[in-house]
Amino acid sequence: MSRSIHKGPYVDPKLIKKISLLTPGSKTPIKTWSRSSQISPEMVGYVFAVHNGKDFINVFVKEDMVGHRLGEFSPTKKFVRHGGKIQKQIDQQAKAADTAKKLATK
Repeated sequence: MSRSIHKGPYVDPKLIKKISLLTPGSKTPIKTWSRSSQISPEMVGYVFAVHNGKDFINVFVKEDMVGHRLGEFSPTKKFVRHGGKIQKQIDQQAKAADTAKKLATK
């Protein structure tokens, strides 16, 4: 048996205190920087504003999120779409081929 089982899940004590002060089902976000806190069953139904390094991302906690970390639902890196001009040209050629094919079938 590993030692982490004996220690139990980590939840920031300040986060637990903030949850206890709010009424259940409240839609006001609980602001937190604690991305490493595990989601416990008491957190279901609350909205957390999780810091991603730049700004806060709202996370509505559902039943199936229990056991995961808050940081998993607040991405820290921005997805950049690759392509640019070359991808546009490929898309335009494919579209032109489709329209030519449709005109040929008429």
